[in-house]
Amino acid sequence: MEISTKQENKAVFEQEPTGNALFLRGTSETPEVILNKDKGYIKFSGRSLPEDAKSFYKKIQDWISSYAEKPKKGTKIIFVFEYFNTASSKMILEILDIIKIIESKDEKLTIEWHYLEDDEDMLEAGEDFADIADLKFSFISYE
Repeated sequence: MEISTKQENKAVFEQEPTGNALFLRGTSETPEVILNKDKGYIKFSGRSLPEDAKSFYKKIQDWISSYAEKPKKGTKIIFVFEYFNTASSKMILEILDIIKIIESKDEKLTIEWHYLEDDEDMLEAGEDFADIADLKFSFISYE
Protein backbone atom coordinates (compact mmCIF):
# COMPACT_ATOMS: atom_id res chain seq x y z
CA MET A 1 0.00 0.00 0.00
CA GLU A 2 1.58 3.25 -1.10
CA ILE A 3 1.20 6.04 1.43
CA SER A 4 2.94 9.09 -0.01
CA THR A 5 2.97 10.36 -3.57
CA LYS A 6 6.36 12.04 -3.28
CA GLN A 7 8.93 9.90 -5.05
CA GLU A 8 11.71 10.54 -2.53
CA ASN A 9 9.43 9.86 0.44
CA LYS A 10 7.50 6.78 -0.64
CA ALA A 11 6.30 4.84 2.36
CA VAL A 12 5.30 1.27 1.68
CA PHE A 13 3.89 -1.24 4.14
CA GLU A 14 5.47 -4.67 4.08
CA GLN A 15 3.18 -7.33 5.52
CA GLU A 16 3.88 -10.96 6.31
CA PRO A 17 1.61 -13.33 4.39
CA THR A 18 -0.02 -14.35 7.68
CA GLY A 19 -0.92 -10.75 8.49
CA ASN A 20 0.71 -11.16 11.92
CA ALA A 21 3.39 -8.56 11.26
CA LEU A 22 3.44 -5.26 9.48
CA PHE A 23 6.52 -3.13 8.80
CA LEU A 24 6.77 0.39 7.44
CA ARG A 25 10.19 1.70 6.57
CA GLY A 26 10.58 5.28 7.82
CA THR A 27 11.15 8.25 5.53
CA SER A 28 12.02 11.88 6.20
CA GLU A 29 8.27 12.53 6.67
CA THR A 30 6.92 9.28 8.10
CA PRO A 31 7.96 7.11 11.03
CA GLU A 32 9.26 3.59 10.95
CA VAL A 33 6.48 1.39 12.27
CA ILE A 34 6.87 -2.21 13.46
CA LEU A 35 3.75 -4.18 14.39
CA ASN A 36 4.16 -7.83 15.38
CA LYS A 37 1.26 -9.89 16.81
CA ASP A 38 3.34 -12.99 17.56
CA LYS A 39 5.83 -11.04 19.67
CA GLY A 40 3.29 -8.58 21.13
CA TYR A 41 5.45 -5.73 19.89
CA ILE A 42 4.50 -2.29 18.56
CA LYS A 43 7.09 0.39 17.80
CA PHE A 44 7.03 3.86 16.28
CA SER A 45 10.29 5.71 15.61
CA GLY A 46 11.57 8.68 13.69
CA ARG A 47 9.70 11.68 12.34
CA SER A 48 5.97 11.95 11.70
CA LEU A 49 4.76 14.76 9.49
CA PRO A 50 2.81 13.09 6.68
CA GLU A 51 0.74 15.32 4.40
CA ASP A 52 -2.42 13.38 5.31
CA ALA A 53 -1.88 11.97 8.80
CA LYS A 54 -5.37 10.46 9.01
CA SER A 55 -4.94 8.29 5.91
CA PHE A 56 -1.32 7.47 6.80
CA TYR A 57 -2.28 6.15 10.26
CA LYS A 58 -5.52 4.41 9.15
CA LYS A 59 -3.94 1.04 8.35
CA ILE A 60 -1.85 1.21 11.54
CA GLN A 61 -4.94 1.95 13.64
CA ASP A 62 -6.84 -0.89 11.95
CA TRP A 63 -4.00 -3.32 12.69
CA ILE A 64 -3.75 -2.24 16.36
CA SER A 65 -7.55 -2.45 16.73
CA SER A 66 -7.47 -5.99 15.40
CA TYR A 67 -4.59 -6.84 17.74
CA ALA A 68 -6.51 -5.33 20.68
CA GLU A 69 -9.24 -7.94 20.25
CA LYS A 70 -6.86 -10.64 21.51
CA PRO A 71 -3.53 -9.15 22.59
CA LYS A 72 -0.55 -11.23 23.60
CA LYS A 73 0.24 -11.12 27.32
CA GLY A 74 3.18 -8.81 27.94
CA THR A 75 2.61 -6.50 24.99
CA LYS A 76 5.42 -3.97 24.60
CA ILE A 77 4.79 -0.61 22.94
CA ILE A 78 7.67 1.74 22.18
CA PHE A 79 7.60 5.33 20.98
CA VAL A 80 10.88 6.91 19.82
CA PHE A 81 9.77 10.03 18.00
CA GLU A 82 12.31 12.65 16.96
CA TYR A 83 9.52 14.98 15.90
CA PHE A 84 5.81 14.90 15.10
CA ASN A 85 3.39 17.53 13.85
CA THR A 86 0.01 18.48 15.31
CA ALA A 87 -1.93 16.19 12.95
CA SER A 88 0.29 13.25 13.95
CA SER A 89 -0.24 14.14 17.62
CA LYS A 90 -3.99 13.65 17.14
CA MET A 91 -3.39 10.26 15.51
CA ILE A 92 -1.07 9.24 18.37
CA LEU A 93 -3.86 10.06 20.83
CA GLU A 94 -6.29 7.94 18.81
CA ILE A 95 -3.78 5.07 18.89
CA LEU A 96 -3.46 5.50 22.66
CA ASP A 97 -7.26 5.12 22.91
CA ILE A 98 -6.90 1.74 21.22
CA ILE A 99 -3.99 0.89 23.53
CA LYS A 100 -6.37 1.45 26.47
CA ILE A 101 -8.32 -1.56 25.16
CA ILE A 102 -5.12 -3.61 25.12
CA GLU A 103 -4.37 -2.47 28.68
CA SER A 104 -7.77 -3.73 29.85
CA LYS A 105 -6.89 -7.23 28.58
CA ASP A 106 -3.14 -7.34 29.25
CA GLU A 107 -2.03 -6.54 32.78
CA LYS A 108 1.61 -6.92 31.70
CA LEU A 109 1.42 -4.20 29.03
CA THR A 110 4.46 -1.91 28.97
CA ILE A 111 4.69 1.43 27.20
CA GLU A 112 8.06 3.12 26.73
CA TRP A 113 8.49 6.73 25.64
CA HIS A 114 12.07 7.34 24.52
CA TYR A 115 13.34 10.89 24.11
CA LEU A 116 16.65 12.54 23.34
CA GLU A 117 18.33 13.41 26.63
CA ASP A 118 18.07 17.19 26.21
CA ASP A 119 14.72 17.24 24.38
CA GLU A 120 12.44 18.47 27.15
CA ASP A 121 9.63 19.14 24.65
CA MET A 122 9.50 15.49 23.60
CA LEU A 123 9.59 14.34 27.24
CA GLU A 124 6.75 16.74 28.05
CA ALA A 125 4.76 15.51 25.04
CA GLY A 126 5.08 11.94 26.32
CA GLU A 127 4.03 13.00 29.81
CA ASP A 128 1.02 14.80 28.35
CA PHE A 129 0.04 11.76 26.28
CA ALA A 130 0.31 9.51 29.34
CA ASP A 131 -1.87 11.90 31.38
CA ILE A 132 -4.50 12.44 28.69
CA ALA A 133 -4.77 8.73 27.86
CA ASP A 134 -4.50 7.70 31.53
CA LEU A 135 -1.79 5.16 30.70
CA LYS A 136 1.44 4.37 32.54
CA PHE A 137 4.54 5.18 30.49
CA SER A 138 8.18 4.47 31.29
CA PHE A 139 10.28 7.44 30.20
CA ILE A 140 13.69 6.59 28.84
CA SER A 141 16.27 9.18 27.76
CA TYR A 142 19.02 8.46 25.26
CA GLU A 143 22.02 10.39 23.92
